[in-house]
Amino acid sequence: MRLDSPEIERPSARRKAQAELPLLVVEDETSVQSLLRSALKKHGYEIRIASSGVEALELLQHGDFRGVLCDMRMPGKVKGADLHAWLCSHRPQMLSRMVFMTGDATGEDVAAVLTRTGVPCIEKPFRMNELLTMLKKVLQD
Repeated sequence: MRLDSPEIERPSARRKAQAELPLLVVEDETSVQSLLRSALKKHGYEIRIASSGVEALELLQHGDFRGVLCDMRMPGKVKGADLHAWLCSHRPQMLSRMVFMTGDATGEDVAAVLTRTGVPCIEKPFRMNELLTMLKKVLQD
């Protein structure tokens, strides 16, 4: 088989295809959703918003995503740590493309999850430039 044959996917082609996928944003607060939608679209990100962990799981089960930007604490039974656990079992290739958001990075349970998972986290309120820099690094744009 030749290296330039269509059967071999080049890394740059994979990155381009990955970049065309939407970023899954998991956030229950409508004001934060609006801010993220506006800012991320302005910077070239296609996004899908899930308002709960349950909705995010449904989207992850049926779609492909560039990465996951996820609030750690949401109402309902499925939290950010639960989404991480699901990714570990079902989509381990996405683990390196996950970022947590939280308003409570010093809480014991949050700190334990961050230590255990190694997922980068940005603390609310955050500066949009900080988030964009983190996403660029994590998504390897």
